[in-house]
Amino acid sequence: MTPESRIPDPESRPSPLLPVGRTAVAKLSIRDLDLGGKRVFIRVDFNVPIKEGRIKDDTRVRASLATIQYALERGATVILASHLGRPKGGPSPEFSLAPVAAHLGTLLGRPVTFASDCVGEPARQAVAEARAQGNNVVLLENVRFHKEEEKNDPAFAAQLAELADLYVNDAFGSSHRAHASTEGMAKLLPQAASGFLMEDELKYLGLALESPERPFVAVLGGAKVSDKIEVIENFLGRVDALLVGGAMAYTFFKAKGLPVGKSLVEDDRLDAARAVMAKAAEKGVRFELPVDHVVAEKIEAGVAVETLAVGDPAIGDRMGLDIGPKTAALYAGILATAKTVVWNGPMGVFETRPFDTGTNAVAKAVAAVKGTTIIGGGDSVSAVSKAGVTSQITHISTGGGASLEFLGGQTLPGVAALTEK
Repeated sequence: MTPESRIPDPESRPSPLLPVGRTAVAKLSIRDLDLGGKRVFIRVDFNVPIKEGRIKDDTRVRASLATIQYALERGATVILASHLGRPKGGPSPEFSLAPVAAHLGTLLGRPVTFASDCVGEPARQAVAEARAQGNNVVLLENVRFHKEEEKNDPAFAAQLAELADLYVNDAFGSSHRAHASTEGMAKLLPQAASGFLMEDELKYLGLALESPERPFVAVLGGAKVSDKIEVIENFLGRVDALLVGGAMAYTFFKAKGLPVGKSLVEDDRLDAARAVMAKAAEKGVRFELPVDHVVAEKIEAGVAVETLAVGDPAIGDRMGLDIGPKTAALYAGILATAKTVVWNGPMGVFETRPFDTGTNAVAKAVAAVKGTTIIGGGDSVSAVSKAGVTSQITHISTGGGASLEFLGGQTLPGVAALTEK
């Protein structure tokens, strides 16, 4: 989807909803704001890979173009803020957003004024310059060059807030953190609204939690049960079927007394795994674990592999590194009946062949679903890209950790700070 095609009709677009338990709270959207002549502070996620001053992947920059263009078209001065990498509380050239400012200018077709700091006189001067020259776009330097950002320091939040009249959050992937630019300053300005990227996240993830068309199937993979336990527990009261893959399956296998060889297992989560399986049975949720798997002695391309039934002691000292073909077929069959699907986490070590087969199969099965399909960020995004089915997915979340916490039923500070309608 092109950035331009993401720009919605302000009158037709539904309000973003923040699920809170079984209720939903409508949040203010950028389309609800009077933007003309206003300084609008937009928190974006421009945390992009940069090597030797060149952006290697501008997906996150493009993701907020619709919000930026919408504000500009309505006469606003746009002040953009983001973090980049993990600088240690001070300026660091390799984490400067200067290259992003230049690239953004190319994408927008207009100059972008770059502020050498995100607060103080450099920031104020950049805003004044952008307004005077009529370019009306400012990108502030990395907010994490100040340690006060991650501490959500009130004085630092106030310095950011003094630059603007209105606040817009379009950085869903950073909104699970209560930082000055995501939570603190939002409370200091008269109105704090969602941008279009944020609005889409709340719309689709909220839909999955609150009003999914059924059957509703969740597919969860990845390495650790501990990373997904809250999501699993939250889903058990909502989904019709939950399909498990990836290394996290081996904690469930061990909890059932099955041989797991040297597969990754979280021994401190065995009781939690048993509780999840018992709760699924109690609630009548179809809880599926792999029935076969691909095993090998090590994670390495070209290594000798064998496909075994789960529970076969022939696994010996080997590791399970991908779901097998019978599991892939089983999961594809269940997905074919679904009307809503949420997928988070690969089915195996998909970065290394031949352990990407199961993940690719699930990606294609999800893409073929005749309904709403939602990819919950992280490695799953890479998986659908690698499988070549990105365009067939309804919504791909930009936030790995944020989407997990949201789907786990947690309140995201950056979302909670937005003004209610």
